[in-house]
Amino acid sequence: MENLTVFNDTLETWTDRSVEYKVISVLIVFLICALGIVGNVMVILVVLTTKHMRTPTNGYLVSLAVADLMVLIAAGLPSIADSLFGSWIFGHAGCLCITYFQYLGINASSCSITAFTIERYIAICHPIKAQFLCTLSRAKKIIFGVWVFTSLYCVMWFYLSDIQQVLYKNVTIIMCAYKVSRNLYLPIYFFDFGIFFVLPLTLATVLYGLIARILFLNPLPSDPKEDKNGRCSSTTAASRRQVTKMLAVVVVLFAVLWMPYRTLVVVNSFLQEAYLDTWFLLFCRTCVYLNSAINPLIYNAMSQKFRAAFRRLCRCGRNAQANKAAYSVALTYSVAKETSTVESTGPKLVQLCFFQACFCPDPSKPHSGGRSLMQGSQCTILAPIFTRRQVLRNLRKMPEFRGKSVLVHTSDNHAV
Repeated sequence: MENLTVFNDTLETWTDRSVEYKVISVLIVFLICALGIVGNVMVILVVLTTKHMRTPTNGYLVSLAVADLMVLIAAGLPSIADSLFGSWIFGHAGCLCITYFQYLGINASSCSITAFTIERYIAICHPIKAQFLCTLSRAKKIIFGVWVFTSLYCVMWFYLSDIQQVLYKNVTIIMCAYKVSRNLYLPIYFFDFGIFFVLPLTLATVLYGLIARILFLNPLPSDPKEDKNGRCSSTTAASRRQVTKMLAVVVVLFAVLWMPYRTLVVVNSFLQEAYLDTWFLLFCRTCVYLNSAINPLIYNAMSQKFRAAFRRLCRCGRNAQANKAAYSVALTYSVAKETSTVESTGPKLVQLCFFQACFCPDPSKPHSGGRSLMQGSQCTILAPIFTRRQVLRNLRKMPEFRGKSVLVHTSDNHAV
């Protein structure tokens, strides 16, 4: 966070801290960092270890979780040491590396938010293009590109930071600070402010406005012939709205929680004497750390899949298969009916959307891990792990699908 030097710009600000300030700052930062580190590690684990959680959107959320972890570890934890010791204790190499990873985490989180915002826009507003643009393999390439770009961009901080030793009241104070005058860093500050804050928020405002117009103002009408239970289309739309709301909340909190710090940096850039009130600086730091820690709580509160996955992870796998929480997934099945007429040039595609799939433990086999696929009052037993192949195999056993070519895909494979 601009190497945290805006918070340590004068020796008086750093050394003349009361015991009350040190206790409060250490407790607040420690609690936020502990919560954020545990939460972001859980996000990474549930996505990487749970097959149905490996979606393009969740891939970007993993990238965001890694970036947030980097901010909490490289910025939050060293600030605790600063409050306790009043001096830099990590040495010259620590100064360079910690500064680098601070910037890397901040910039990578901003780029990850921009990436999943664009992905959501394509998935909702251009569903045809999304079939080949919003794939997991493409998401991995984009995430790799984001980290390569931000890693190279932040290399300059290895050359712009250094430790300084200053004698203050007969005590040698070691600081991790700038190599040259702070004024020479202003172009970098403003470039960062524009590229990694203003631009992502402007883009998010426009794209989420277009998404809201599609999801909330002009919902796609459902065809009664393709919706036997009258629930599939509405469930799919509700699922997309919920996912979009969750991601929009992440973006809004990113803007709100980063605003005090970004504003302080810009204002101080125009002041001859920087504003360095210790309590306001603590408030700015707390907002930044909270932004990196709060996302897992949002996922747990607003995503049924994440909530169930977190619950399974906390149980450490004990009876996980028998006690998995039920969740609903709206599915669409494309059925290609073969035709015997000579004039036909190809199969006639008919879209069937005939039920809401609800997966829950099979009551007749409580310890088998079997899942039940609910269709009205009927129930077909599926395998413990829900995959396209298993759904396809069970669909072919149903009378209405015999002798037909069946293609199975989720109606919104980007949902979280």
